[in-house]
Amino acid sequence: MPRVRAEELLARLKKGAPVPALLLLGDEPYLRDACRTELIQTYVAEASRTWAVSRYSAERGETQGALEQAQTMPMLSPHQVVFLEDAETIEELPEKKRDAAVEQLENYFQNPAPFTVLVLEAAKLDQRMRLGKLLAEKTLVVEVGLGDNLEQRQAAAVELARVMAKDEGVAFEKGAAEDLAEVVSADLQRLKTEISKLATYAGARKQIRREDVAAMVISEKTTTVWELANLLGNRQARTALDFLERLLREGEQPLQILGAITWMYRKIIEASEVRAANGWQAARTLGMRPEQAELALQAARKIPKAKLLAGLRSLQFADDRLKRGSEDARAVMEFLLASLAT
Repeated sequence: MPRVRAEELLARLKKGAPVPALLLLGDEPYLRDACRTELIQTYVAEASRTWAVSRYSAERGETQGALEQAQTMPMLSPHQVVFLEDAETIEELPEKKRDAAVEQLENYFQNPAPFTVLVLEAAKLDQRMRLGKLLAEKTLVVEVGLGDNLEQRQAAAVELARVMAKDEGVAFEKGAAEDLAEVVSADLQRLKTEISKLATYAGARKQIRREDVAAMVISEKTTTVWELANLLGNRQARTALDFLERLLREGEQPLQILGAITWMYRKIIEASEVRAANGWQAARTLGMRPEQAELALQAARKIPKAKLLAGLRSLQFADDRLKRGSEDARAVMEFLLASLAT
């Protein structure tokens, strides 16, 4: 079957076009989640989703279970959606197990259940292998990635930023969407988060300006707060203060730095409650890129949850002090980092 982009799938679903089997191919969590949500909303009523939406993982050896569920009539719903995640791990199985899993899929595609939408998910597949060839032929392949070309990634992020802003009831002034996409390095999940914040900041103006982006969004190109998480986890207060000095010297504002650290702490707390072996598994739950999710998991293992919660209280106190404007902002931030690192 031909490949389509995520937005083409969403348009197709809104027209009511039937989609018996799909492959979500790519590693962009935001696009994958958008496709999942639209598929569930299209085919399964909210009251039936407990029974008619199921998730399996090929990595956990659940391929056969997913196909058995796909062939089982759903309860209290005319249709069901069955997700089989981590399909790429089938390629890594020993030969006999790999061939058996592919044969199970081949048998299902010969007579797919009319009441099931089977959704396979894979970060990438080798199109030379039997599994890749089978899924390319038998499923609608939906690209849920932005590709490796930097210019294309940036252009796609700009277009999606405008769509997200419209959903928030705001618009970008000329150049602002491009600035934001560049600042967040085309990270769509962060793009959505920042647009939500910027929409609140814009208020009744209903327009996000370039100066708003500059004032409210900390640049991911200049540094990453995950470096700071490692320093705090290892109680390297002196190095953390040097890190702060570098940020301030590069033009980042204390309030934006504080917001980034607060966001990081919340993500580490979420990561402490996620049962995942690596960033790829945790990325979807945390709404982060896999490499960021891996850093969050590592930080969660280093920093006790009680300390993280205490850190959030310190962050809130620092936020109150900065917003009052009566104290030296650098001193407030230095005191905060020293406190978080001890």
